[in-house]
Amino acid sequence: MKLRVIGLLAVAALVFVLAFSAAAPAAPNGPTGIATPTAITHPAVTTAAAADHPEIHEAIQSLRRAREHMAHAKHDFGGHREEAVRATDEAIRQLEICLRYD
Repeated sequence: MKLRVIGLLAVAALVFVLAFSAAAPAAPNGPTGIATPTAITHPAVTTAAAADHPEIHEAIQSLRRAREHMAHAKHDFGGHREEAVRATDEAIRQLEICLRYD
């Protein structure tokens, strides 16, 4: 049962991230014609940035909570827990990159 819940959480998080990244508009180009990311000094949520993209920040926080639950699970579920944690880390990383292209 726990394996199914963990697997569903990981799959749902990845589907959400992939669906959102496919639907998100690209960053506007700078004067040189190259997309310019806005600087984020720390990956923590800032109040101004959170107001701009509350769904992304909520997804990051949900993924971080899910990762903590998976990381502290009592079983490794045949190695799938470790893979789910890696996939969740990658999803969080991708969302943080999205925030740089505001």
